[in-house]
Amino acid sequence: MTVESVDIEWSGNPVRIEHEWLGTRIAARPLIVFLHEGLGSLSLWKDFPARLCAAADCRGLVYSRPGYGRSTPRRRDEAWGVDFLHRQANEVLPALLAALGIDAERDPPWLFGHSDGASIALLFAAAWPRRIAGAVLLAPHIVVEDLALASIAQAREAYLQSDLRGRLARHHDDPDSAFWGWNDIWLHPPFRQWSIEDEIAAIRCPVLAVQGLDDEYGTLEQIRGIARRVPQTRLLELPDCGHSAQHDQPEAVIAACIAFIQEHRP
Repeated sequence: MTVESVDIEWSGNPVRIEHEWLGTRIAARPLIVFLHEGLGSLSLWKDFPARLCAAADCRGLVYSRPGYGRSTPRRRDEAWGVDFLHRQANEVLPALLAALGIDAERDPPWLFGHSDGASIALLFAAAWPRRIAGAVLLAPHIVVEDLALASIAQAREAYLQSDLRGRLARHHDDPDSAFWGWNDIWLHPPFRQWSIEDEIAAIRCPVLAVQGLDDEYGTLEQIRGIARRVPQTRLLELPDCGHSAQHDQPEAVIAACIAFIQEHRP
């Protein structure tokens, strides 16, 4: 498959979104839309989306959010607000689907989100219940935990003192756009009160929530909190697994996803 770009209108400006189609070309097969983490991009998923789509015989759409990858970078003077995840769920993702000709009302996609991307998937599912078939969530955030803030503060030091910036530059046209957009808002004091616990109670689609037992950015309370509020949630708690289950335990994640989609596919 080939990486392409499409323009959407966001905040009154044209924004370029890099994206790639994966898997089967048969339109009747389920579509999985992949939502990356806070420092992620299309390329940082590596081959996981292609492996999952091939194993599940699904179509796939992978993209980089504004500010990431080869999509339009964040402006130097642009600081993301506390509602930045809500804006991705309620504005950017619907605009991208429309620009690509995806009628989510007629053919709801499955959302596969990691970390910040998983929170975006939850917010989309709560706001647009008829436009989603189901959600797979890896290491989602529904509240801000001290563990996450400590790890994000450590990432700031690594960006300033180590080769982290150079490694991110291989995946982002503007690594400063990606890193500081994410790091600054997470460490912004008002963001400490961020919570989507009440909002997710509106979710009606099936949910598979996955957490590594060694996740340095979140505890099991994140996915267990989802299950208390969204009773149709299935939990998968993985040993020997950190924040990126798709890389640490790919076979387990793929097997769980296939079973989940097959069980709940209309």
